[in-house]
Amino acid sequence: MTAIKHFFVVLILSIGIVSAKEPELTARQILMKMNHAMAVLNYQGTVAFFKNGKLEPMKYVHVAKNGVEQERLLSLNSPLREIIRDAGKVSCLFKETQQTQVDYRPFERSFLVDMPSNLDDISAIYEFRLVGQENIAMLPSYVITIQPQDNVRYLRKIWVEKRYFLPLKVAVYDHSGTLLEQVVFTDIAVKDALSFITIKSLDTKNSAQHIQQIPTQSPDQAAFVVTALPAGFRGIFFARKPIHNNEQPVDHLLLSDGFTSVSIYMESKSAGMLSGLQSVGAVNLYSRTINNYQLTVMGEVPAETAKYIAEGIKLRDLTN
Repeated sequence: MTAIKHFFVVLILSIGIVSAKEPELTARQILMKMNHAMAVLNYQGTVAFFKNGKLEPMKYVHVAKNGVEQERLLSLNSPLREIIRDAGKVSCLFKETQQTQVDYRPFERSFLVDMPSNLDDISAIYEFRLVGQENIAMLPSYVITIQPQDNVRYLRKIWVEKRYFLPLKVAVYDHSGTLLEQVVFTDIAVKDALSFITIKSLDTKNSAQHIQQIPTQSPDQAAFVVTALPAGFRGIFFARKPIHNNEQPVDHLLLSDGFTSVSIYMESKSAGMLSGLQSVGAVNLYSRTINNYQLTVMGEVPAETAKYIAEGIKLRDLTN
């Protein structure tokens, strides 16, 4: 009887422990924890970028203190360079030439993955699913799919490490399930603290610095109007500035749905400019001529989406 009583006591305690277990996290909760972890933790490791059919390993460092963040990437293969993000400023030092280029990108947040701070805003266009658990860099991770509700954007998967909720792998797939690009850590370590560095400490007396300041402007100042947009996309950023070492200004409007970004460029038409569709990895680019202007729509979207947006654009003075 004693043994039987002991068995039932253990069984009852076990049932109690199981029933008291915290409920499993949802995909949405995991992604929100990931967003927070990416912003506040200090971590570093080796990350491999697979884009445009090329694989590039880089050292990655993220530093955070008192709400201030810094990201750093250091290439391991030629051309050797170090890329640093301080808020919206991205600096790139080329080791061989000792030249530093500084670009301002207030619309980007991370070298690894950008995602909206509020997932409720995009719940109508994306579905978030926890589809399993796998090991990445020998670390147990949740596997989250970000499934679009239409065919105008790509499927994404994110592997989120279970202890610290950091993204260990991010992959983009086309509608057939073919891998288009991915970012994956081969090793990663969370630290109590890491040091910030400044661009000045990277420069030498012979370094040449090119600074490209992007003044934020109202989209109403653009020379064109976007008349057809897939659901969820909205204007994030607009600027008029010279590019391609050309003095002629180029209008640049950035659109985003929270995960997916599309850029629209309009510039004066010149000889040699191509029209039609071009594809490089996950990026599709569609160009067409409007009067004497070259219009280009480019982003990590299906070719049909780039074409749809481009063909719905009109010159502003022709819409009245």
